[in-house]
Amino acid sequence: MFKRIALAAGLLAAGTLHAQAATELTVYSALEVEQLKPYQQAFEKQHPDIRIKWVRDSTGIVTAKLLAEKDRPQADAVWGLAGSSLAILKQQGMLEAYAPASLDKIGANYRDSDNPPAWVGMDVWAASICFNTIEAEKQGLPKPTKWEDLTDPVYKGKIVMPNPASSGTGYLDVSAWLQIFGEDGGWAYMDKLHQNIGQYTHSGSKPCKQAAAGEFPIGISFEYPAVQLKRKGAPLAIVLPKEGLGWEVEASAIIKGTQHLDAARKLADFAASREAMELYKANFAVLAQPGIAERFQELPADYEQRLINNDFDWASENRERILAEWRKRYDGKSEPVSQ
Repeated sequence: MFKRIALAAGLLAAGTLHAQAATELTVYSALEVEQLKPYQQAFEKQHPDIRIKWVRDSTGIVTAKLLAEKDRPQADAVWGLAGSSLAILKQQGMLEAYAPASLDKIGANYRDSDNPPAWVGMDVWAASICFNTIEAEKQGLPKPTKWEDLTDPVYKGKIVMPNPASSGTGYLDVSAWLQIFGEDGGWAYMDKLHQNIGQYTHSGSKPCKQAAAGEFPIGISFEYPAVQLKRKGAPLAIVLPKEGLGWEVEASAIIKGTQHLDAARKLADFAASREAMELYKANFAVLAQPGIAERFQELPADYEQRLINNDFDWASENRERILAEWRKRYDGKSEPVSQ
């Protein structure tokens, strides 16, 4: 009896010691909330000695938090943040360059160009218009096919889109319009679009959710929530405007100065691995490793070809200037920031 109690106590102590020995990795992310758990479970199954502690928010807020913590980093790694945001962190000398084991399988346009790279892509998300067909019919609204269509006065107050200062999706829209139409043409376009905007949200997926719920008939968002909501029966038409789609690559990176470099490298290895890509493909139609993604029936076969030739360096270098101009012109229609 005594031996059994001693053995049980010993096993309990060993288990406690093992739990205490697990490395806690603080990982910043702008992934959608429902993606966090399956990604974490797959990683921790492969690395049971590492526990992920997520810090999750929208792209703009995560980027601002990381920049604010530059002198005293709180994060060990990033798993799921816009490439243009990580390019800013790279310019600030905040990223630990590292070549994951699967780097040779990552498409050249979906990773940092340095070798070893400062960040490595996971998947791509692109601008989409979520169009509520039932509400549109009730209100006599035509279905748009181009970005230019959204400036028609018939849509006055009917459109919701993300604020580019807080949302990566919002910023990819704005930076893409400035690239598609040119700087002068892009601001002129946004001046006209602003007349039809009901609200700017602080989330990239929220406009699509609002459109699906009928709060606004049109939401400028990205394809992930559009596809998910349509699959759940929402009365949405997914419109990919003819002028081309702004897009972002979701990526991972290691924060320079992490006290858990070995664990952070394991995370970077996993984030770029085929096993991770198999998880990403459930959510995205374009992946950083070619040849794994499967076509989404809700999207056209030429979806990837509709992505504009996005200049990430320009988008990151000019981000503060663009956001300052955007705020000056349009911030009056932004939703209040929740406390």
